Amino acid sequence: MKPGFMDLDFMAGALQFGRRGLGRSGSNPSVGALVVKDGIVVGRGVTASGGRPHAEPVALAQAGALARGATLYVTLEPCSHTGKSPPCVEAVIAAGIARVVSAMEDPNPLVAGQGHSRLRSAGIEVLTNILAAEARQAHLGHILRVTQGRPMVTLKIAQTADGYAAGGDYDPRLMITGQAANSFVQVLRSQHDAIMIGSETARIDDPALTVRLAGVDCKPLRVVLDREASLNVRSRLVVSAREIPTLIFVGEAADKARISALIDMGVDVEVVPLSGAHLDLKAALQALAHRGVTRVFSEGGPQVGSALIDLGLADEVVLLTAPKPFGRRGVAALSIGARTALGSEALYRTSEPTHIGMDKLEMFERR
Repeated sequence: MKPGFMDLDFMAGALQFGRRGLGRSGSNPSVGALVVKDGIVVGRGVTASGGRPHAEPVALAQAGALARGATLYVTLEPCSHTGKSPPCVEAVIAAGIARVVSAMEDPNPLVAGQGHSRLRSAGIEVLTNILAAEARQAHLGHILRVTQGRPMVTLKIAQTADGYAAGGDYDPRLMITGQAANSFVQVLRSQHDAIMIGSETARIDDPALTVRLAGVDCKPLRVVLDREASLNVRSRLVVSAREIPTLIFVGEAADKARISALIDMGVDVEVVPLSGAHLDLKAALQALAHRGVTRVFSEGGPQVGSALIDLGLADEVVLLTAPKPFGRRGVAALSIGARTALGSEALYRTSEPTHIGMDKLEMFERR
């Protein structure tokens, strides 16, 4: 059965609504759901903060008696297993929904088509794969966590017009992008469970890695890749660790006294193996997935950014380019190999460049 134009429109609306929960739904996907009766939205839901309740029961409760005979638009297959809450398919059936339009099947082995099957067995018409490509992108963190054991990674790169991310050793910190682009980055931070940087960025910039948006109260996990546990205990990350969750990945040979000092300050420390001279990025991401993280925003600097691209771990890349060049030799924003990979049509699809204020914005999605 082919979808009608209204099916596409309502699914687009469900996807847009579901994005409100990005970075807040814990280990669960941020699903959007709309209950539509006679062409009117009578109930809507998004996965709640922490992951429960799910979007479907929220939308059904809002619709109430109007749900009977209505259509449910949902951006991911309703769950069919009992976890910390009852299966969503039971709520859908009990509400008297006549038709379910689902964007995609849930690759989670606990669901994997069983939700759609149970709905059909209950006599409900089910239409699937509606705006599936858009839904896959929206739920990429969940998909990668259940299929590859890692979260999705958004890599943010800011560079001068001549391709530098920083000056030399004795240059002051570069303020590359303008206020509009900086506000855009704050929005992106708020849509992820964790913000990740490398130890050099932590040392040089001493960032707070907080979400600074009026009216937005969220505290993504702050992650530092710090092989030697060298993070200064007086840094902004450490002194605020009791208020904002902070995790440092260290190598097995990291100094035990420094680790203890960090732990005493409220920092969570986890050992991951090395890959060559650096922490194993795949192992670090797997450790984050084990903690329930599905979406990571990397602002880790040139070394971490280049490694993520080289290893095929940068699923989305946000490239912000300032209008002014640095004008002399500095630290390249990306390695030659990473920049070549980013420009490969076989590896990344790119959207049309646009501008945020004076800065150029380019978005890349890994194929």
